[in-house]
Amino acid sequence: MRATAAWAVGVVAAVGTLIAQAPATQAPAQAAPAAAASGGIPDLAGVWDGGGRARPVNGENVPWARGKNFPDLNERGLAYVKVFDEAVAPKYDCFPSTSPAIQYDPYMMEVVQWPDRVLFRYEKDDQLRTVLIDGRRPTVADYSIQGFSVGRYEDDALLVETTHFTFDITGFDDYNGVPSSHQKRVLERYWRDGADLRVTVTVEDPMFLRKPASYTTRWIAAPSGSKLAPFECDPESARASIKFLPPRYK
Repeated sequence: MRATAAWAVGVVAAVGTLIAQAPATQAPAQAAPAAAASGGIPDLAGVWDGGGRARPVNGENVPWARGKNFPDLNERGLAYVKVFDEAVAPKYDCFPSTSPAIQYDPYMMEVVQWPDRVLFRYEKDDQLRTVLIDGRRPTVADYSIQGFSVGRYEDDALLVETTHFTFDITGFDDYNGVPSSHQKRVLERYWRDGADLRVTVTVEDPMFLRKPASYTTRWIAAPSGSKLAPFECDPESARASIKFLPPRYK
């Protein structure tokens, strides 16, 4: 009987330890950043609003402002931009946005933090990015439109490195027709600034850029209970809008 009682006490203690160590679920509208006591893991989880309430809506000069942080294109990049015709943009075939554009698209985003990964789910194009923080590295089989993302926590921030992208004719900026290549490398730093979520996105791509380009932006906490809406891009409807574009070539 005493052995059974001791076993029960041990089970209760173990369960109590697991509960105490489990990450708490917090509302996204909290007023101050939260970090784990174990050393600088910021609380990024929640649904975040990247629309017009949080920042200017993207366009030809946002977030890449000419005369400020607009990418310094090499001759190959300039040639692509010179001949670019928006009618051939992949978005009109419901092709998803990718880094560094998807982080600035004016839609909601949900962040989920697990012990071995961080999930970024974007309302735009129904995209899901997985950032592995368990030490895994990409292989030659891991090339994709969203690339392969690895990360780590450092100084109350999440640092993300994404490589292994496939070529995308508007993979850097679809407003100005700046492409991106398989050599694109995107670095992101996420941190909490009061109730806001902020990120600095830096892009390297020696195939088209002379030097790295970067921008910093923010999301604000979405109202309590907010959920991401399905994007539901319809290819037929998306292609129909091409007829209203001014023709560049005849």
